[in-house]
Order: sequence, then C-alpha cells, then structure tokens
Amino acid sequence: MRDLKPETLLVKAGRPHGPGQPLNTPIVPSSNFVLGEGKVYSREDGTSTWQALEEVVGELEQGQAIAYASGMAAAAAAFEQVPQGGQVVLPSDCYQGVLNLALAGEAQGRWRLLRLATEDTDAWCTAAGHADMLWLETPSNPLLLLADLNTIAATPRAGLLVVDNTFATPLLQRPLTRGADLVLHSATKYIGGHSDLLGGLLVARDPALAERLVLARKLQGATPGMLEAYLAARGVRTLAVRLERAQHNAARLAAFLEAHPQVHEVRYPGLSSHPQHALARQQLDGFGAMLTFLVQGDGATADALCAAVQIINHATSLGSVESTMERRSVYAGAEHLPPNLLRLSVGIEAVEDLEADLAAALQRVSAA
Repeated sequence: MRDLKPETLLVKAGRPHGPGQPLNTPIVPSSNFVLGEGKVYSREDGTSTWQALEEVVGELEQGQAIAYASGMAAAAAAFEQVPQGGQVVLPSDCYQGVLNLALAGEAQGRWRLLRLATEDTDAWCTAAGHADMLWLETPSNPLLLLADLNTIAATPRAGLLVVDNTFATPLLQRPLTRGADLVLHSATKYIGGHSDLLGGLLVARDPALAERLVLARKLQGATPGMLEAYLAARGVRTLAVRLERAQHNAARLAAFLEAHPQVHEVRYPGLSSHPQHALARQQLDGFGAMLTFLVQGDGATADALCAAVQIINHATSLGSVESTMERRSVYAGAEHLPPNLLRLSVGIEAVEDLEADLAAALQRVSAA
C-alpha cells in the first residue's frame, strides 16, 4: 500500500479485508482465545483491534509499528534498548515526561545522560559517533526548535537514532525514510485527535528491533487498552483533514499574535521570523498546528490570559480538535522556561472565533 498517498493510507490501511467483513475492525474485548492455531493470550499475541492501529501507523511511517498503553510506555520501551551504563543524548528542549524518565535512569546508574541544544547540528553529529541512543524532538516541545534531521541521520553512528514525531505527525515528516531507526508517537495527541484516550506507538525500521520492542511490551505488560486502541484507529482516519484545518488556523493566529502589541515574541516554524524557518521549509511538509508565544508581562499575566480566554481551553496536552493553551513553566522541571511563555495547540474551530477570543482576552489582561 505504500505507493498510495498518505491521505489515502489513513483511510484505507488497517481495515478488515474480504466480502462480508466489517469496514472497521471491531473492539475485541477478550484477554484470551480458544486454544489451537493462532492467538492464545492478548498480552502476548495482541488483538485485531490494536493491530489495526499498528498497521495504519506503520504504513504511514514506513516501518513496523508497536502500540503501547501510553506515549510514556512507548518511550520507556525505547530507553530499554540502551545497554547498561550506555550514553543517552537528549535535547535541551524536550517533553518533560521523557526528561524525567532519562533523569531517573541516570540517577539509578542505568545510563549516562548528555543534553545538547536541539539546533546544534555539529554537536549532535559528534555525539553520534559514541552515543548509544540519540533522542531527537523536532519540532521540540515547547519551544518549537528544529533538529537538522537529514544531516544527523546521515552521520555514522554507534547507536540508535530515535525521533519523537508527535508534533509533526507522519503527514509532515517521516523520519525513518531519512535514516532514523525508531519513531515515537504519543497517540494521545494527533493520532487520536479527540482528547479521549491514552496511547503510544513506536515504529521501527529494522524488523529485529521491532521484535525486541514487542518482547519488551509483553514482559512489561504495557499493552494498549481495547477501547483506546479502537478510538485511536478511528481517530487517525481523519488526521489529514484535522491537520489541514488546524495548520491553517495556526498560521493565521501566529501572524495575528506576532503583530499584537501585548505579545513579545511568537515561535512558529511557518513564520519568517522563526530562527529556523528555512530548515522548516526544507524538512517539513507543513508547519504544524503548535505555536508558543510570550505575552507582555510575567507569569501572573500569562495565567490571567489563560483564565480570560473563553473558546480556547485552559488545559494541558495537545493535538486535538479543540484548541488548548497553558503556561508550561508551572510544571516541575520546566522552571527554565520563561514564566510568560504560553503553548497553544490550535484546533479546528472557526479561526475568526479563535482570533476574536485571543484579542478579547489580551484586551482584558492589558486593561487590568
């Protein structure tokens, strides 16, 4: 199927085949199966429900996908591939949950941790020669920095290159085709797209690596729930239309915020003011629906703005049909972020309503 366009794969892959079969893979609420040929126990053998999700995401990323109970379960399985005492290289700007996982492993003597600036390509290429795992986020969370994926992936390396592709989705970037070994998705975000599930996926280029990851899932019991897998497989069908609308909205809101006197700075890869705009144009098939901005003022001002919006939801997480906004520095371990920095996940609402919501909220905050 991989000669089909990604938009078609989203709709076609991972469905039952043959006359009389349902169009959608049904929920399989069973932990075990009748003994004989075929499946025995769902934790070990999977179910058709989560295998449908694995098929469609694997086709999109052009590798073998393994589904997990959450994005962090998937991340933990990837980190398990690092040998005892090995070196992990992590970007200075990355998802806090992954950073906490890496710090915990370092404190236990499980691996050695090195942090590098996402945009320092030379440093990443140097580290590739001796590190056991390079972990890239591009675009990064929450500062939307880009790593030069083509250059880093082309550099001879000693270990695995893992790319968290949650922000870009398989529609805007396919790291395995650039030479990465492993791709991670938090299915909770754009894959599911409706804020109604937890899930994670790893996609491996090497079948032997995929087998090790399946084994890790079996032994650790990090299997996806039947309902969550069904919802993720259903949600991913509309990823193309959701992302197209959300990207359109994000581009307009980024331009609006950049021109607003109450906003100090906007970080969005589609803006010419983004320090890596040229790389974004070369590396991505679109600029995504995530942006961050610094409101004029301090943390209290940012909190007031989050409280003042009425259509945009003051909530964490991202990648869903509804727009969400939050101040990231309130979380433990994220104190290095500017206190007035807000992360905005742009949804599919009418962009005129989103713009009016932000304009009114900024006006209320400035008048206070």
